[in-house]
Order: sequence, then C-alpha cells, then structure tokens
Amino acid sequence: MIILFFAIALMIYDQSEFDLRCEWGSQGVARLAPISDVVIIVDVLSFSTCVEIATSNGAIIFPYPIRDESVKDFAKSVQAELANHRQNWTATGYSLSPKSLTQIPAGTRLVLPSPNGSFLTLQTGNTPTLAGCLRNCQAVAQFAQKYGNKIAVIPAGERWKDDGSLRPAFEDLLGAGAILSYLQGNLSPEAEVAVTTFQVFQKDLLSYLKKCSSGKELIAAGFESDVELSAIYNVSNCVPLFVENAYIKQL
Repeated sequence: MIILFFAIALMIYDQSEFDLRCEWGSQGVARLAPISDVVIIVDVLSFSTCVEIATSNGAIIFPYPIRDESVKDFAKSVQAELANHRQNWTATGYSLSPKSLTQIPAGTRLVLPSPNGSFLTLQTGNTPTLAGCLRNCQAVAQFAQKYGNKIAVIPAGERWKDDGSLRPAFEDLLGAGAILSYLQGNLSPEAEVAVTTFQVFQKDLLSYLKKCSSGKELIAAGFESDVELSAIYNVSNCVPLFVENAYIKQL
C-alpha cells in the first residue's frame, strides 16, 4: 500500500498527461526529465543567456555545478578556461555576466560554474538538453520539437542567500513562457501560467526585468547591461545543445 501511494504521488506531480510541461528547479528536472523527450533549461538573467551568447559566437561551454577547488581540476581535464566570479562591475574576463561573453572568440572552451543553470543541466541524465532564454526562444522551441512532443521546460529560479532554498524568479517564468508560446501541444496548467505571464509582460520586457528583484539586484551591483542583453527578445537562431559535457551551437 505504501509503495502504491508513493507511485501515485510521483504520477501526480509529473504532468505526464500533458505534452508541454513546466516545473521549477532540481525537483522539476527530477520529475519531468525521465519522462520527457527533451528538457529546456531557462536561467534568463545569467546562465542561459550567457550560453546563448557564447555558443552563438562559436564557444564551447562546460557547465559545472559549484565553484570550489574541484572546478579547477575539471577545467584542466577538459582543457578549458575557468570563468571568473561575477561579483561587481570591476570584474574582468569571462564570467556569468552575459556582457563579458559578447566578444568571446570561436573555439574558446570555457567552464561556467553556476548553482542554477549549470547544476540543473547536469541533472537531466540521458534526456536531450537545451539552454533557452528570451533571446533564442523561438529557435529553441522549434528545435526541441525535433525530439518529440513531450517537452519539459525548467525555469531555474534563484537561491535565497540565507538558506539556499529555491526562489522562483519572475525572469525565468517569463523566459519559460516565451519558449512555451512557440511550442505545439497541450499545456499543463503550470506551463499555461508561464505562457500567460509572458503574454502579459511581453509588451515591455526590459522595463519589467529591470523592476523585478533579480534585475534590481544586478543593476545595484553594476550589471545593468546584463539585464539589457537578457531582455532582447527573439533575436537569435542559436540553439545550445548539451553534448558530451558541454553546450555547443547546434548547426
């Protein structure tokens, strides 16, 4: 009886009766990735936009879940540079700042540690995985449907600094909705909420991204240009596909 109840509980949360699914963070990946044809990771004000910009330039991006001493060994093992911290506007070199990657040369191999987008990417197992944002929402959606009808869109969210718990983030819900709006299939209620949110705020994406909590945090730290780059809508045909531990531009 206990096993049956647990199995039913899992089914309740997996949105399996719908083609287009949407759920937050690591639990969303755990529930949806195993039963979906493809997963799309959405981390608008950082990781996904960085990956889109870098791979659009021909760079190769290796996600890594944390920044500790082990990341240095990993970077060496894949013969890649290691991105710097994005702490304030004085930081130099490549980092989780989208602006820092706008001129990255083709062929650059870069490890990009991130507790959100990178971490989630590495949890998707054998399910094909794409990185999506506002900039490439249509291209990613169209490419995702080549894998099948069952598509999981995962808004990454942020983490509260005091306890590390998930903070659902407006910008990621917006990005998830933008991607889902280009997909064909029946929407779960969770996915429909994301689409509706995007449609409501689509008229002035930059203004709303600057006013949301994550946007205000970046602007206060001197990264207003990152918010501006992240808010540009549907301008890229680049589809970052996770292959052999790295995101590459799908041709």
